[in-house]
Amino acid sequence: MAEPLDTGFLAHMQDCDIGLIGLGVMGENLALNFERNGFSVCGHDVDVVRRERFAQRTQGLRVSTATSLADLTGRLRLPRCLLLMVPAGAPVDTVLQPLVGMLQPGDVVMDGGNSHFNDTDRRLQALRAQGIHYIGLGVSGGEHGALWGPALMPGGDAAGWTRAQPLLQAIAARTDDGRISCDWMGPGGAGHFVKMVHNGIEYADMQTLCEAYGLMHQVLQMPAPAIGEVFAQWTQGELGSYLMDITADILQRKDPDTGGALVDAILDTAEQKGTGKWASQAALDLGVSVPTITQSVFARALSSLKLERVHAATVLKPALAGPAVDSGVALAQIRDALLAARICTHAQGFALLGAASREFGWSLPLAAIASVWQAGCIIRSRLLMPIHQAFIREPGLPNLLVDPGCAATLEHSQRGLREVVALGALHGVPTPAMTSALGYFDAYRCARLPANLLQAQRDYFGAHGYQRTDRPGQFHTRWRD
Repeated sequence: MAEPLDTGFLAHMQDCDIGLIGLGVMGENLALNFERNGFSVCGHDVDVVRRERFAQRTQGLRVSTATSLADLTGRLRLPRCLLLMVPAGAPVDTVLQPLVGMLQPGDVVMDGGNSHFNDTDRRLQALRAQGIHYIGLGVSGGEHGALWGPALMPGGDAAGWTRAQPLLQAIAARTDDGRISCDWMGPGGAGHFVKMVHNGIEYADMQTLCEAYGLMHQVLQMPAPAIGEVFAQWTQGELGSYLMDITADILQRKDPDTGGALVDAILDTAEQKGTGKWASQAALDLGVSVPTITQSVFARALSSLKLERVHAATVLKPALAGPAVDSGVALAQIRDALLAARICTHAQGFALLGAASREFGWSLPLAAIASVWQAGCIIRSRLLMPIHQAFIREPGLPNLLVDPGCAATLEHSQRGLREVVALGALHGVPTPAMTSALGYFDAYRCARLPANLLQAQRDYFGAHGYQRTDRPGQFHTRWRD
């Protein structure tokens, strides 16, 4: 840890280890993380108020505040290393356009926002032509992780990794056994693609937890604090995860205004920033099935139709009342359903990573990705250790569902998933993510799907042809003869 320096030093500091552009919550906390781990930092933001707040918060530390991009680049030691923490999309290009003219060959620029991987690859190619190394840096962990140790997923120009590696690995989270939650993902937009898939899995994990809560609340008539207590118990076992832990805390939090559960006072409409949607779009482009991730995106979209749903609730009623339920049995089934759905979700995410790796020639380190995700990030969970081990044993594993360890866990948990999907259907409680996870599992394990009929239909109306089971070749039938 660096020793605090007096402010007189800061006024003359011209040799900072890293420059940070964008001093919002994430940028400010990352700056403090770098400084705590021994690096001198110079920060800049176009917002004067943010600059002033940053300067006040970092008084006495090895941190300075630049008034302009030219001021910032002039304070950095060569070759320069800069981290952009600005909103994805046009703001990144807005910063890069003037910044590039102030840099020189060998400098490193990292984008730590949730940029689309295609944008990252485009920017990389443009900066590479000028000798500047560009890195798309996936950052996960929220404001707490940014300050105390996030999971980091860098990718892009490998030559820049040599310069950035000591800084990034110093601030990253550590697993309980000391592994660093920061590793090189690969070339091009690999780093941001991995972060995008992380967020897709995050969407699905959150949605399945919401569905479990919905069933316990609506079918078992459990109040939120009691559900939170159950979740707190579950987080001690196989289901242990950051999201499970915070969900237990949320459900047991009281509303200071009403005295009831705070969650009951929160409007049931969910927002999204786009990374889950991007994961689904990428899966469609690559021909990979990620139904649980996609259903979780759709669930958020449907939640936004609050007025329509309130009206529909007065018009559309379940056809039948659901059967009586044994709460103890149902809770055990919901627990197993969450475990089975999480395995299926991760199987979809890693299948998407594998397909992208092959399509773009990235050679994504799947075992390392599972290791990086074990600490610091939002989806960290106990499940990621056996996933890491699965890809260590078989780097070319086509799907996690066929890993012996995951298959054994599914063998005893899939029954709970089936019962819970049926429970939701019979009681009219929506479980789109869990239902899609079950559908994915059953389709993947099915040796013969009804797609033979689909191929015949395509040939009937479009003469697309089909293959046969008894001999090779492409065939067509004149169906109307």
